[in-house]
Amino acid sequence: MIELPQARTLMAGPLGGWLREQKVMRSEAQAQALKRIWIAAAVLGPVLLIAWIALPADFPVKAAATGVILTFAWGWTRRPVNAARKSVKTGINQAIAKSLGLNFTLDTLSGTGFRRAKALGMVPHHDRARFEDHWAGEIAGHHFELHEAKLEERRGSGKNRRWVTVFRGAIVTMQYGRGIHSRTLLLREGRHTGLFGGRKDSVRLDGERFEAVPVVHPDFEDSFDAWTTDPVEARYLIHPAYVERLIEIESSFAGKDICALFDGRHERGDMVIAIRTSNMFESGKMDAGMDEHMVARTIEQFGTLARLAETMNEFR
Repeated sequence: MIELPQARTLMAGPLGGWLREQKVMRSEAQAQALKRIWIAAAVLGPVLLIAWIALPADFPVKAAATGVILTFAWGWTRRPVNAARKSVKTGINQAIAKSLGLNFTLDTLSGTGFRRAKALGMVPHHDRARFEDHWAGEIAGHHFELHEAKLEERRGSGKNRRWVTVFRGAIVTMQYGRGIHSRTLLLREGRHTGLFGGRKDSVRLDGERFEAVPVVHPDFEDSFDAWTTDPVEARYLIHPAYVERLIEIESSFAGKDICALFDGRHERGDMVIAIRTSNMFESGKMDAGMDEHMVARTIEQFGTLARLAETMNEFR
């Protein structure tokens, strides 16, 4: 059983001292942001007023240009606060990771787990992706890796073109703990339907043929569809208790659309899990009085996923 650190213990150590030092930095960042707001108002106010009166452009053009200018100005005024939040968040999460024997980095690349999730349709189609909050190391003797992904799709045309978030959540990759040779995919029901409805008998994903197999737990037949390259091996991979644990994790995380891959093409076999969640691990706040609460919240958020990694290796 993984032992999570206590927020009070961390706050009583080096992390608490470091956060107290950051209190001044956060106050200075807020003051600098307020100063920038006054500067932007003093400079842009008269300029925009003159532009609206003097320029012969139509109202929609003026409104769109004003919106773009104000957006950039707002970003400039918030830059000191955003930098302060990033610094505090990184410090808190690195302290938590260190206490667990893990590594944490704020910015990261996609990783092999995400690339497999994308190839097998575990995440939606997207045009751009951003990754952050990367945790890596070993849990209960098994390799564990987690990062958040934000995926966006470009929609609309002309003046209505915009970026729409189609997925925000966690991608978890972990060693399964036993040798497997096939690939078995557990998706929410209804992902691959035939022309006239109903689940397809087979699908081709990532260059391989996946056959549909039943989910053995009758309570979850209407929740998940299973696909595999080896129906015989899939019978023991899709353990009823495992499916039940996925539902519990989804509920406790206030997440949705959880899906999983057992992948025998990587080392002894590992698992990739994708789950939609709200923005996680946001421990950097400007109010120093919230530090201990945010430390505790981040520990619990990570702990839920760490226990998931631990639990999945119980059903072997």
